[in-house]
Amino acid sequence: MGRIISVVNQKGGVGKTTTAINLGAYLAEAGKFVLIVDLDPQANATSGVGIDHRSLERGVYEAILGNVNVRDIVQPTAHETLRIAPATTALAGLNIELVDMQRREFKLYEALLAVRNDYDYILIDCPPTLGLITLNGIVAADEILIPVQAEYYALEGLGQLMETVNLVKERIRPEVDVLGAVLTMYDTRNKLSNDVLQELYKYFPNNIFRSVIPRSVRLAEAPSFGRTILMFDNSSKGARAYERLAREVLDSEFQHLSVI
Repeated sequence: MGRIISVVNQKGGVGKTTTAINLGAYLAEAGKFVLIVDLDPQANATSGVGIDHRSLERGVYEAILGNVNVRDIVQPTAHETLRIAPATTALAGLNIELVDMQRREFKLYEALLAVRNDYDYILIDCPPTLGLITLNGIVAADEILIPVQAEYYALEGLGQLMETVNLVKERIRPEVDVLGAVLTMYDTRNKLSNDVLQELYKYFPNNIFRSVIPRSVRLAEAPSFGRTILMFDNSSKGARAYERLAREVLDSEFQHLSVI
């Protein structure tokens, strides 16, 4: 059974999509079969692996509504064992459509049942909100990965996110756990980055990844070429950081398997 990890933070610009696609690329490079689910109406994960979402007739929106099987929307990427379930512009209206549906929090969970055994890892790139779309992303997951930007306001709203995750555990799906937080856009020359890291330990005393993602021009450039950092510049600092993060996630696999 595939391991489903949702990449979540309601703050925008913290590196969620960058983390989803590059972690996925390095997990695939390690021999894992990986699916990225683009749950963000901005479709940045879709374009970030080289797919023009405007040219697609269907995507995650139709799969969540049950109109198509997830297998029917999956697209290949430049990585042999990395696939993506793409977002389209139609996804922007999903929050409103979900409101009156029964079991509205479980729509993505139910959609992914069809493909869960096809992949070793399913990574869900959630939008920068705590609406019903993100709630679906949390409920569908086994674990939550939280990118946190190394900046002054990074921890603002983190308590609200953790409250949401805990409510999901208590009232909807007890199996959901926090895999950990990963610090992104880290600048070793900046004392503030170190201060944020220390503050982060108050929220996640036992769940902070040792891998720290640096602030990197090459990481920022790669999506504009439709490439992961592994394909774009695998010798860069950002590439090495995501390779280490993937190794940490792989190392935690045994612990995950021992729980289920």
